[in-house]
Amino acid sequence: MRTPMRSRGLGRSGVQVTELAFGAAGIAGLFTPVSDEQAYAALETAWDAGIRYFDTAPHYGLGLSEGRVGAMLRGRSGYTVSTKVGRRLEPVDEVTGDDLANGFAVPATHRRVWDFSADGVRRGLEESLERLGLDRVDIVYLHDPDDHADEAFGEAYPALERLRSEGVVGAIGAGMNQAEMLTRFVRDTDVDVVLCAGRYTLLDQRALTELLPSAAQRGTSVVIGGAFSSGLLADPKPGATYNYASAPQELLDQALAIKAIAERHGTTLRAAALAFPLAHPAVASVLVGTRSADEVRDTVRQFATDVPAEFWQELRESKLLPEEAPVPVHAPVAGEEPA
Repeated sequence: MRTPMRSRGLGRSGVQVTELAFGAAGIAGLFTPVSDEQAYAALETAWDAGIRYFDTAPHYGLGLSEGRVGAMLRGRSGYTVSTKVGRRLEPVDEVTGDDLANGFAVPATHRRVWDFSADGVRRGLEESLERLGLDRVDIVYLHDPDDHADEAFGEAYPALERLRSEGVVGAIGAGMNQAEMLTRFVRDTDVDVVLCAGRYTLLDQRALTELLPSAAQRGTSVVIGGAFSSGLLADPKPGATYNYASAPQELLDQALAIKAIAERHGTTLRAAALAFPLAHPAVASVLVGTRSADEVRDTVRQFATDVPAEFWQELRESKLLPEEAPVPVHAPVAGEEPA
């Protein structure tokens, strides 16, 4: 068993994150309701296991995630918390339904408004701090600026730079479900960290093409989200989800093949899925969304499970992983002489 809760620094910021991080979308009622008791049990279990990096956002449950994370953290020290800007929440005059159209089983008490203006960044952060009940956060990400590139680079990013220079936040970055625009942030700005969801997993290594090499060259850290590919790498079976939709048969077959190799080598698919991203030198932390104490315990157990070199070697030999992808322990590549 390897030590599960080491910390790594983010770029040159001085901000530290645990290698395993708590993604707090699930505890805000992602797809199905989560009670206060269940949410706080998940958060406390993560804390007791040594997790000290907690990631949240206004988007998650219309502020419910920030409220629950902040309530757990208040009065404690030694943690790192990140939130996001770009979607501001405006109260509605009348609550007429739920927020499931946006993925969250909570009352639709607010509407989301895209706002990557400089003023929107500052106001959004102030509102997040109020919901969190904290006087500062360690990391602020621009949240999904895919369709707002001009405003994100022209207004939102400079506003984050000013907040960092004023000491309001420790590290700044962007979080997205793609690698291409994150590569632009790494190359064209002075971000400390980017959060890349779903694009560096055992099933999708597109971040390996440009994002991760650029980050390593620039000294920018990467946090990887979606290591389980929204469910397919946690439990591959008919009906499993990938990118929050039903998984295509080709990817289901690929996940099942990786699972079979893992079991042949005495480990698990989930352990391999968590171990893989951290092998890249640019990656500082793997962010996993959990919604219950049992899920947290299982994630921590899988994260601490050894994945032998022979597993990675067979994965490469089976063409299920490119040879250029770093792996956690040395596995020979084709044509390499034994040590």
